Amino acid sequence: KIFMNTLKYLQSNEFLLDVDLWRLFANLEELNKVISKSFLQFFQGDLCQTHQIYCLNYTSAVFYLENLRQREDFGIYLKQWCEQNERCKRLHLPELLVAPLHRLTRYPLLLNNIWKRSADETEKGFIWSLKEKVEKSIRDLEGKVKWLDNFQKFRQLQEVIIWPQVWDRDKRFFVPEYLKQSLRENSSENILSSANRLLLHEGRLTLAESTRLLDVYLFLFDDFLLITKIKRNKKKYGGSDTGLIPVCPSLAPELQSFVREGGLCTVLDQPIPLDRLTLRNIDPIHVTVFSLRNAFLIQHENRYRQCIAVFLLQAPTETAKKTWMSQIETAISHYTMQHETKKNTAFCFPAESSEI
Repeated sequence: KIFMNTLKYLQSNEFLLDVDLWRLFANLEELNKVISKSFLQFFQGDLCQTHQIYCLNYTSAVFYLENLRQREDFGIYLKQWCEQNERCKRLHLPELLVAPLHRLTRYPLLLNNIWKRSADETEKGFIWSLKEKVEKSIRDLEGKVKWLDNFQKFRQLQEVIIWPQVWDRDKRFFVPEYLKQSLRENSSENILSSANRLLLHEGRLTLAESTRLLDVYLFLFDDFLLITKIKRNKKKYGGSDTGLIPVCPSLAPELQSFVREGGLCTVLDQPIPLDRLTLRNIDPIHVTVFSLRNAFLIQHENRYRQCIAVFLLQAPTETAKKTWMSQIETAISHYTMQHETKKNTAFCFPAESSEI
């Protein structure tokens, strides 16, 4: 309330007018009214729905706050107008925004304890039904939050990952100017638009090329592996321009830091489908001549099992190497199992009707 009411006061005096109250605090006022009701009203009313609205906005609020904190005027509002208030008890806004989420998860435990101490059977049945209602609401909410979090993460990845045109990636391919526009319309960027795709593992590695070592960033999805090269950009996210894209808090810390510095990930080669990927361990004795350590090899095969690309990668530590290899092997195994199940299901036709 201190942060929200202070912002309202400042905006009434024409400060921070471009800051969106809803994007930061969502339906916090409505939530406070629900929480202030009596016990029976509290659990019989719109508790779950009100909490769900707040929780579904939470990730977006943190996303928005992360961008605003880069601004000097917003920083003054946070530190000098709010955080110094003794009622905040040295808590910062991110710690306070998450509190309603933690509160919601404690309700089933609270109701269970009340149920144990109740003597009246009618009352016990009523409280038990409330507990089940709240637990179901939390399960539904968890699914929605995961989907929304994944959607926002992939939307950010679409901004961070750059897909060069085939003629820019490989000079062997010549395309007349008048055909380039039609090829651009079939953009590869849409490959990351599916909210059903999952990012399983990611991180920075080193790619050994014939004449140099190249810093790369790998994204392991549940259906393909993407190798990108790291490109630094002078233009940074954040700053005083609120139109710039904020950094999604669900991204890996390493990538968050990289994006804040203006970094981009340019796709090095086409995505490697997991059913076309072969993983090989490299014995240290075989790569000492190249001064490589913790190395492993990724082989990309086409549908005819011909090798069309090879990537010799070096991890920063032996542990990181083992993690990468384990993650890739597990992803391949899961992908293969899923597709075998789909294939078997497709061949299980229903029995023919006797009328045919």
